[in-house]
Amino acid sequence: MKVVILGLSITSSWGNGHATTYRGLVRGLARRGHDVWFLERDVPWYAANRDLPNPPHGRTELYASLDDLAERFTTHVRQADLVLVGSYVPRGVEVGAWVQRTARGITAFYDIDTPVTLARLARGACEYLRPELVPGYRLYLSFTGGPTLERIERELGSPAARPLYCSCDPELHVPAPCEPRWELGYLGTYSEDRQPVLERLMLDAARAWPEGRFAVAGPQYPEGLRWPENVTRMEHLAPPEHPAFYSAQRYTLNVTRADMVRAGHSPSVRLFEAAACGVPIISDDWAGLETFFEPGRELFVSRSGEETLRYLREVPERERQAMGQRARQRVLAEHTAEHRARTLEDYVLGAERGGSRRPGETAPCGLPSSGRGTWGS
Repeated sequence: MKVVILGLSITSSWGNGHATTYRGLVRGLARRGHDVWFLERDVPWYAANRDLPNPPHGRTELYASLDDLAERFTTHVRQADLVLVGSYVPRGVEVGAWVQRTARGITAFYDIDTPVTLARLARGACEYLRPELVPGYRLYLSFTGGPTLERIERELGSPAARPLYCSCDPELHVPAPCEPRWELGYLGTYSEDRQPVLERLMLDAARAWPEGRFAVAGPQYPEGLRWPENVTRMEHLAPPEHPAFYSAQRYTLNVTRADMVRAGHSPSVRLFEAAACGVPIISDDWAGLETFFEPGRELFVSRSGEETLRYLREVPERERQAMGQRARQRVLAEHTAEHRARTLEDYVLGAERGGSRRPGETAPCGLPSSGRGTWGS
């Protein structure tokens, strides 16, 4: 396929999880023989924090404005078999309308923030999507699965809402041979709705166990936050640094945004990355978690600092390591970037045939050529 992706950012992972997802998806598609272009709006905050200015897979281009986008990339969008517009793209409403007018192939909206998007649409305050645009996207690809997909089809008129979850890079996310420095760690950008859960599941445990060692890594935490003395704080870690951080923990903590918890079926990239590194996970609880990992066997679920402490202090070391290995096997079998690329191929083929396979249906071995010619200059 010829694929054009217009996403928030692939060059900078500063303060957003979109870059990791797009890097994996582009790599997976490129390795499977697809010609992928990623178009990113050039904005100052990402320009100042680019940890991957020249992505090695596909082709990445920056554009300065909507006029610049249309002037330079109309031919690419018109000739593509698939044009995918992501959530939080600057001026996403205008970008999406332009894509729907211009593209001749399959158009898709990739919602990495589905519950947030739906809440904003309900308030009439979503700057990157409007309800009237949804039926014009042949596919609505979502980080959230479960009943939310039926709601998108029923209430917004999507022809086909399908899950396309985050994933991990099995070449980057591998166990690192090192002695753990921390009993429990957490990796995530500050979020007002996640902070109370982080307080309850980790920081309460840290206060109750002064001898324990804990770590929190991520940007945008308010300066006035008071951390227990046994909690190490680190600012933004670029994706290549994630495996070493995970591997330096005996357990890693997963905390989910409140909107994602309410929707359920919304795994975070932390789950898949940490599991691929063989690090046991302690997670908050939400509907659908068991469809990704088996609680009690592939991860632990905690609802309080006391419960977190029981896992940290009472689980035998052999069982701790075995849990990490079971989670790693699950991820490598189901949740890599190549799995997502194959899933996307199947959705596109289904849409070309007038429908779209739901998860679990048999996929064909390959995609036929669309015969729409070459890219142009």
